Amino acid sequence: MRSLFFVTLLLFCAALFGAERPNIVFILADDLGVIDIGAFNPNTFYETPRLNRLAEEGMRFTMAYTAGNVCSPTRYSIMAGKYPVRSGITNFLVGNRSERFEPAALDHFMPLEEKTLGDAFKEAGYRTAYIGKWHLGTMNEYGPSKQGFDIVSGDARFLSPEYEQIKFAQYPPIPRGDPTMIETRTTRITDDTLTVLDAFQSMEKKPFLLYLSYYQVHVPLGASEEYVEPYRKKKAERGLQDDDAKDFAEEEQAHVTDEPRKTRIRQNHEVYAGMVAQMDECVGRVLDKLDALGLRENTIVVFMTDNGGLTTAEGSPTSNLPFRAGKGWNYEGGLRAPLIVRWPKSVKANTACDVPVISTDFYPTLLDLAGFPTQPQQHLDGVSFASLLRGKKAALPPRDLFWHYPHYSNQGGFPSSAIRAGDYKLIQRLEDGRVHLYDLRNDIGERNDLAEKMPEKTAELQKRLFAWYKETGARFLEPKDGRTPWRPE
Repeated sequence: MRSLFFVTLLLFCAALFGAERPNIVFILADDLGVIDIGAFNPNTFYETPRLNRLAEEGMRFTMAYTAGNVCSPTRYSIMAGKYPVRSGITNFLVGNRSERFEPAALDHFMPLEEKTLGDAFKEAGYRTAYIGKWHLGTMNEYGPSKQGFDIVSGDARFLSPEYEQIKFAQYPPIPRGDPTMIETRTTRITDDTLTVLDAFQSMEKKPFLLYLSYYQVHVPLGASEEYVEPYRKKKAERGLQDDDAKDFAEEEQAHVTDEPRKTRIRQNHEVYAGMVAQMDECVGRVLDKLDALGLRENTIVVFMTDNGGLTTAEGSPTSNLPFRAGKGWNYEGGLRAPLIVRWPKSVKANTACDVPVISTDFYPTLLDLAGFPTQPQQHLDGVSFASLLRGKKAALPPRDLFWHYPHYSNQGGFPSSAIRAGDYKLIQRLEDGRVHLYDLRNDIGERNDLAEKMPEKTAELQKRLFAWYKETGARFLEPKDGRTPWRPE
């Protein structure tokens, strides 16, 4: 009955205000670091003119976080408005590598019972489309077509009967081992995005939610020469030729059985730079299409990434300095994300916000911006930051942010949990229970461990973290070879 009432209310609101409802284009990059984008780092080696312009036309968030340090957990948090720990999707699917201990049990799909962001907007009368990477379960059984999206294009294609007139281009298979595979996929899903936008304009006018999930800039690293050559020249002109002594530094040992791992400390990877440039160009194509169709003023554009930049493994293509480490780690380098929101109708251009927000917040925020009631029974861990977009900085109450990664990452990150409370961040190691405390205001690189110097603050944050474990049903490492990992008391 409660669900029926809510749907009725949404449809009433949609009928009353439908002509004014904003469209939403949500763009998610893969593995792009916040320090990779010029709008957040003027000294970046890479060039991102379209993303820089998007930031100039909207609001950029300088303390935005992903809910996971790898892809699937963050993707779940956006779709469900919940911390990934609640679903058991705490690692990329299906990552179950063991080291000294066995990883925590991992669920391999987002439950169909979740009322996703797509479901919520579809019920409200929106057209819904999902283009690109999913990584929340197999496409046929648990893909976006089962989770509120009537148009799907990516690893599989799906059109509900209402949209059968849409004709996607037919592409030849990508050759096995093609180094530009990711580039090709990025171009194709951008083409499909433009096709969908054109189709929406040719149909009866309804607001839409279009979710565009890029494969860039994930490995395998590869880009065509037209994108790489300018950076090869730039690298030579700036004297940034490869030099391990200058490019890398040692990170602390990842876990009990591992040696120190190298982390990239300067940006000079010309192939990665080409990948960034091509993705930036494709984002520009989408923005240009919105302009050409007259949709710019009343379309909310969100740009985000699913975790921090890749810096400690798999080619270590980028540097996240001054943030520590990167993808696969619960340090800031693995969790900080570039977030840009543009809505000319309501968001003041060229503004910045330093209030911490997290990817669970998108669900209630977008409902709020569209003028619909939020759904706190669904987005349990999300808080609307619409007030921040409207310029009311003090309107968002202080709160704790949490992360839980009971796994051994491919990038060398150790199993850990974390809590950020104000300026302080505590990291709890899950192998042996050790804790680290950092003052992010004065130590953004998380190098000065205050746990022993501030035992009261450490105990306070650990107590709050333990309460969160209990509330969310957190899972932990499992025994291996007769060894038993740490457990919270």
